Amino acid sequence: MQQTSKQYNDIIDKCRSLYINKLKDYGSAWRILRLPSLTDQIFIKAQRIRQLQQNVTRKVDEGEVSEFIGIINYSVMALIQLEKGVSEQPDILTNEAVELYDKHVAVTKQLMEDKNHDYGEAWRDIRVSSLTDLILQKLLRVKQIEDNKGKTIVSEGIDANYQDMINYAVFALIHINETK
Repeated sequence: MQQTSKQYNDIIDKCRSLYINKLKDYGSAWRILRLPSLTDQIFIKAQRIRQLQQNVTRKVDEGEVSEFIGIINYSVMALIQLEKGVSEQPDILTNEAVELYDKHVAVTKQLMEDKNHDYGEAWRDIRVSSLTDLILQKLLRVKQIEDNKGKTIVSEGIDANYQDMINYAVFALIHINETK
């Protein structure tokens, strides 16, 4: 589990660095995105990963890694939007945006560690393609919850699904790094 924690941190450091650099380029323009828009952005990335995994030829020179990073960062943005609500204008400065990112990643990592304890790191035996499918399943669940105006009867909420997507994407990136 110590190895997983370090690998997790290494992946998140890379994602966080990109997030910060994009904040420097664009500010917090993403704050205007409603949750369904963020969900759709994540869905596009997950669908692209699935296509890359199934297609022999590629017409764009980008692989799965950048798409999994996008899933992580958009999912963190969605968690921030759940907490703060949608804004009509970019309304947070870089420092606050990074603090919120770190806060949500810390909670999500703790969830991963708790589940890893209970499941015995079963994810290590799951293929990257299966992790992609699990992310897509979570996205379909989120879309249904959004269509139900956020109401669930017995299911976990949207936030738990975004956290699971972050953790599945991190696991996929760990697997990809280990096969290099």
